[in-house]
Amino acid sequence: MKLILTADVPNLGAPGDIVEVKDGYGRNYLLPRSLAVVATRGAEKQVASIRRSQQARQIRDLGHAKEVAGQLGDLSVTVRAKAAGDSGRLFGSVTAADVVEAVRAAGGPPLDRRSVEVSGQIKSVGTHAVTVRLHPEVTAELDIAVVAS
Repeated sequence: MKLILTADVPNLGAPGDIVEVKDGYGRNYLLPRSLAVVATRGAEKQVASIRRSQQARQIRDLGHAKEVAGQLGDLSVTVRAKAAGDSGRLFGSVTAADVVEAVRAAGGPPLDRRSVEVSGQIKSVGTHAVTVRLHPEVTAELDIAVVAS
């Protein structure tokens, strides 16, 4: 099955890539989750617009990814949670979008929320480690402090 990816799929490709996958993987995983569309002539024309939007938020190359990783290593990021109980447990959880907003507020580089990998759920105040996937060869570890506001 020939598909055009609309989102980054690990070990498969980036948005705008035209890939050939097995029928079941395409029908049961990629298409229902809107990670890809069927490659038709009309859809192939959309590839250019998908790639333009991807390049606007993408790290340019390996050197730029290492530079951004260095900037992230120097940051002190604090995420303000909306509310927490007496034991420090949050009412809700900290998401990747919250982390991206906190990095931007701390003066860090602009990140895409899809590149931030929160291991498990952050549901308590304290310091937590978050992985940022900047490039296929470069990942950065970011320590965030979660405080109740």
